[in-house]
Amino acid sequence: MPGTALLIAAAPVSKSRLVDAASVLPVLAAVSPAALAGTDTASVVELADPLDPQTVLTRLRAAAMAPGPLTVYLIGQVHLDRRQRHVHVALARATSATMRYTGFPWHWFTQELRLRPAGATTLIVDLHTDPESWQALNEQPLDAGPGVALYGRIAPPARRRTPAAPAYMKALATVLRSGHRPPVPQLHQQAVAQSLGDDAQDLVLALDPHAPPSAAQHPPRPAGPPGVPDPHTDPPTDPHAAITAAVEAGRHGEAAALAASWEQTALRTHGPGSNEVIHWMEVRADLARFAGDPARSCETWLAVATARLTAGQAPDSPEVEAAADRAHHLWDRVRDPEAVRALGPDLIRLRRRVPGRRRGTLTLAQRRLEQFHTQRVG
Repeated sequence: MPGTALLIAAAPVSKSRLVDAASVLPVLAAVSPAALAGTDTASVVELADPLDPQTVLTRLRAAAMAPGPLTVYLIGQVHLDRRQRHVHVALARATSATMRYTGFPWHWFTQELRLRPAGATTLIVDLHTDPESWQALNEQPLDAGPGVALYGRIAPPARRRTPAAPAYMKALATVLRSGHRPPVPQLHQQAVAQSLGDDAQDLVLALDPHAPPSAAQHPPRPAGPPGVPDPHTDPPTDPHAAITAAVEAGRHGEAAALAASWEQTALRTHGPGSNEVIHWMEVRADLARFAGDPARSCETWLAVATARLTAGQAPDSPEVEAAADRAHHLWDRVRDPEAVRALGPDLIRLRRRVPGRRRGTLTLAQRRLEQFHTQRVG
C-alpha cells in the first residue's frame, strides 16, 4: 500500500527563532519519496515555515486519513503558551505572547493520529526549546499517543543567540539519501550517533507503539447488539484496527456499529462521563466525518464537549476546546438547511461557554444561523 510522508519545518520569522528549521528541507527533498515513507510508492507533502496553525492541521488531518503507513518529519521549536502552559510548535508568526493562537498545539498531533492503526504511524522530530519548555519536557516528556512511534531529539536551550542547525534531522536525511530506509529504530540510532556528541544534553526520544493488550487482560464482557459483530470476540486485541479496516474498506456502517458497541460496554463498565465513554464518542464523531455525514459528526462533537464540561473539565481545557472547534468546523460544512438550523442553537450555546482560540467564533456562528433563517423566511 502506498505510504505518505509529511514534512513540517516551522520556526518564527522574528528574533525568537531558535532553529533554522527550513535549512534541512533541501536535504530531505533529495531523498526519494519511497525512502521517506518506507514504502515502495509514496506521496510527500511539504510545509515550509507555515503561518497558520489551521493550515498545518488541515495537512495533518489529510495525511492521517490517507491509507497506508504515515511518517511525519517535524523540525522546529516548542514553547509553552502563557495561559495554560501547554506545549506548542512555534509557527512563522508565533511570539511568546501569542503562542496560544499562533502556535500549533502538540496535543493536536495525538488527536489527529489516534485512529490510525497501531504501528502504521511514525513521528520523527528535531525540536529545540527555551528554558521554560525544556524544564516542562523534562518533567513531562512528549508522547504521540497510543499506537504512534515517536523518535528524535529535543535540544536544550542554546547558549548562542544565532539559530541552531537541525543536526539530528540532517544526519537522518543523509542516511536516507542512499535510497535505503533501514528500520526506524536503526535509522534513529544512526542519526543520533552522527549528530550528537558524547556530552550532549539532548533528550533522545525512542517510543515504540504500545503493544495491543492481550485478550487475557480483559474481563468477560456481555455480547454486543444482535446482528452486530461482537467487538470483544471478532477483534480481541485491537478494536481500533478493526474499525480502521472497516473504514478503509468502505464499510462505514460496520465501523460505526463496532464503535457504538464499545461505547456501550464502556458505559456499563465505567459509567457516563468517564474517559472511556468519551473516547468512544469521539471515535463515533470521527467515523461520521469519514462517512461523509458532517451533521451527525457535528452533533456527536457537541455531545462530547457537553460531556466533558459536565464532567468538570474547564471550558478552556484543550480537550473541550478541540471538541467545540470540531463541532463548529463540521457545522460549517453542513449544507442541508434544516440540519444547519437544528444544530445551530446548540453550537451557539456551546460557543458562549467555549469560544476557543480563534477570535469571533460566536459571532460567526450567529451570523451563519441568521442567514439560514433569513433564507427560510424569504
